[in-house]
Amino acid sequence: MEDHDTGAGAPEVGVSRASPPPSGQASPSAGRHNGRPVQPWSGHGQAGDASQHQNGQNQKAKTRKRRKRRRGRKVFVRDDAHLAAAGLSAPAGSAPASRPPETIVVALPPAAPSRPEQDVRRPPVQELPVFAALDLGTNNCRLLVAVPTRHGQFRVIDAFSRIVRLGEGLTANGRLGQPAMDRAVEALRICGDKLRSRKIRKARLIATEACRTAANGAEFLDRVEREAGLKLEIIDRQTEARLAVSGCGSLVDRDTQGVVLFDIGGGSSEIALIDLTGHRSPRLANHIVSWTSLPVGVVSLAERFGGRAVTREIFAAMVEDVAVRLHAFDGRDRLSHVLASPKFHLLGTSGTVTTLAGVHLDLERYDRRRVDGLWMDRDSVDRMVEKLVGWDFQQRVANPCIGADRADLVLAGCAILEAIRAVWPSERLRVADRGLREGILSELMADDGVWRNNGRGRA
Repeated sequence: MEDHDTGAGAPEVGVSRASPPPSGQASPSAGRHNGRPVQPWSGHGQAGDASQHQNGQNQKAKTRKRRKRRRGRKVFVRDDAHLAAAGLSAPAGSAPASRPPETIVVALPPAAPSRPEQDVRRPPVQELPVFAALDLGTNNCRLLVAVPTRHGQFRVIDAFSRIVRLGEGLTANGRLGQPAMDRAVEALRICGDKLRSRKIRKARLIATEACRTAANGAEFLDRVEREAGLKLEIIDRQTEARLAVSGCGSLVDRDTQGVVLFDIGGGSSEIALIDLTGHRSPRLANHIVSWTSLPVGVVSLAERFGGRAVTREIFAAMVEDVAVRLHAFDGRDRLSHVLASPKFHLLGTSGTVTTLAGVHLDLERYDRRRVDGLWMDRDSVDRMVEKLVGWDFQQRVANPCIGADRADLVLAGCAILEAIRAVWPSERLRVADRGLREGILSELMADDGVWRNNGRGRA
């Protein structure tokens, strides 16, 4: 169950690209120049008898080939103390600490051609500090690995995302189920292998609502540490809301006066009211004037009301359930002075809004590049919600931007969205295919100082 998510389809760093034929090995055009036969060229730049030098040439070619391979590799030695500082450890059953540290060889792809002036200002990728963020949610397990580039930005060099449904059955039982925990641990093992194969400067590995509320949440995280070698941190709801805001800073234009940012998760939904009418600081999270975390998300809502056969009456009941919770939010009016302004808008970061955007664009396959940052007006959102409510389960499954993994959850997400739109009506909604992980990376890099004027991470 792979999630259509940020960078999830990107190739992994370390996969070698096709290389040109080694020196001394014939290519289809070798031996001819402008249609005329030419003598083979020796390693010393002189023509000679090919039959006399064939063995020597083959040996030299092999030597040069080995040298090229060595030059194209970067060797990292895994330092157990360094891994521990980043929240990583060797999983149970790995080599004991008394053995020499494992050496991991990562073959870096050849650098892309660049302009001469870029070579001086931008260090090679392997010299930039590497940061990582992992988010284990109620529905998804997601990892991003990135290096800093120009100020406030970074480049993803590896990613992983999988739908694990860790919170499946949690609403009814109050505990994480065995199959759900097994799925999550398997995904986390993959993440752990990816992290241990790199020299990570700083990492933050978080768990959210499912582990916060489950009676066996702490016990599950102990198992994760034993079997996947990852020490996860359960964050509170306020931190979750702040990280979601930090991850979306670049999608808020300079002339914006107010934003309601919402993150519809699997087990909870975070909402932050952001007032930008005063002096704007570099960190968007500094402008949060009110926030709430609703203990309801797409998984928990769908489990209570049903997600497969959703009538219009059931959908209306889901909207009302969320509306009652929002009515109890005391800080909901803190942006009343900008709600009527054209410089106010909603900003959604979740699978619900990215799915709506994909259906709106009629994509044959989900494309993050077209979805992230997309503006949708009020009428477009109305039409997409109405379309999805009118589809049966199989029609939702058949849509390439929904699929079988989301077909029973997407209407619960739409119900949460409709309740939010009723409290904060806006003519515009901006879609963000980004969130907690990007917020974690932004804060890690800023706190590490990589974007200071003299920092190595500045491009």
